[in-house]
Amino acid sequence: MTSLPPQHVVFATAGTSGDLHPFLGLALAVAARGVRTTVMVNAIHAPQVERAGLACVPLGTVDAFLAVVRDPAVWRTREGFGLLWRGARGGLNQALEHLLAMPMDGPTTLVAHPLALPHAAIARAHRPALRVVAAYLAPSNLRTVHDPLTMGPLSIPAWLPQSARRALWRLVDAQLVDAAALPSLNEDRRAHGLAPVARFIEHLQSVAQASVTLFPPWFGPVLPDWPRPLVPGAFVLHDPDAQDALPEPVRAFLDAGAPPVVFTAGTGQVHASAVFAAALEATRAAGRRALLLTPERAQVPAVLPEGALWHGYVPLATLLPHAAALVHHGGIGTVAEALRAGTPQLVVPWAYDQFDNGARVEALGAGRVARFASRRPSRLAPALHALLADAAVGARCRAIAARFDGDAEAARLGAVVDAILAPAAG
Repeated sequence: MTSLPPQHVVFATAGTSGDLHPFLGLALAVAARGVRTTVMVNAIHAPQVERAGLACVPLGTVDAFLAVVRDPAVWRTREGFGLLWRGARGGLNQALEHLLAMPMDGPTTLVAHPLALPHAAIARAHRPALRVVAAYLAPSNLRTVHDPLTMGPLSIPAWLPQSARRALWRLVDAQLVDAAALPSLNEDRRAHGLAPVARFIEHLQSVAQASVTLFPPWFGPVLPDWPRPLVPGAFVLHDPDAQDALPEPVRAFLDAGAPPVVFTAGTGQVHASAVFAAALEATRAAGRRALLLTPERAQVPAVLPEGALWHGYVPLATLLPHAAALVHHGGIGTVAEALRAGTPQLVVPWAYDQFDNGARVEALGAGRVARFASRRPSRLAPALHALLADAAVGARCRAIAARFDGDAEAARLGAVVDAILAPAAG
């Protein structure tokens, strides 16, 4: 019997560590099936991929990545997406060059972050045998006119007809998305002899031959206008440091008193000084202790009050079982870790999927959203007081955490891996 040629699965990622970790966990699950696996990732994250023992293709430069992260415009509604796209474009073109140079002597699948899909389409125009699977980290990464629907900070009421919702999306695209991304994307397409595309999101969601979600249907049910075929998955909770013991200063702090309120604005946020200051005031008013997590020490007051500690980074999987509550930005990975730990959440969204993620936490009864507190930090204290006073939230969080111990989540992750490896199944 003639053996089948070996399969190769390539992952193309973008974004911060919160974007990388689920892709890295998924790549490890694929590699565990004995499949050749490569991860293309921004150069700043390459050491994490290499530590995991996977082949790595660094994209872009560390300086270019940090330039985007440190620009406050990245968190502004009118400017943020364009800045992200311009910052990612160089690396995406490098990924394209790598795909075009790669020998495809066996079935090859590209598992792409949404931002990588437009350049995946260019690659497949040259390499028709390339199979593209879109991996969506959060429900709001997928365009819909169905409920629940959040557009930035706005929760769209159920009574608004779909025709009006489509009109709103066309307005968002015209002003914030297409104007920012299409000129440069179409320039890249012209360089490869391809026709321009007219709408960025419509094109993005039409590229893949299959799609998977890296969140479970109980968090984001599959909607009628999402791409098909689509396999609903599970949260892929991977942190390379999750097995490490708590740092000694953190362990000593936890042992010294009642469970603290943990605050984080995400590994990519360097503009949260006012929010961290408000966090200290909010915990003082509530009579609680505070643990502030940020790799940027300058975001935290130089002198902290008694009952407060700063630390650069602690894996949430290790820390959250010791926390009274988590106040955070609403990144999908942070949301998922808090749900798994059964920790009440207060979401302080800044931009992108964070608003929708927070709304879903609130709808599940697992926490609350401090709307606009990232811009008006004075709103943090009353929101935290309300969260800590709500006994029902704790009970609901414990019920949700139990879902992570069942077989259903593992089965859904296995179905995602099966969908990625589908060409080799026959």
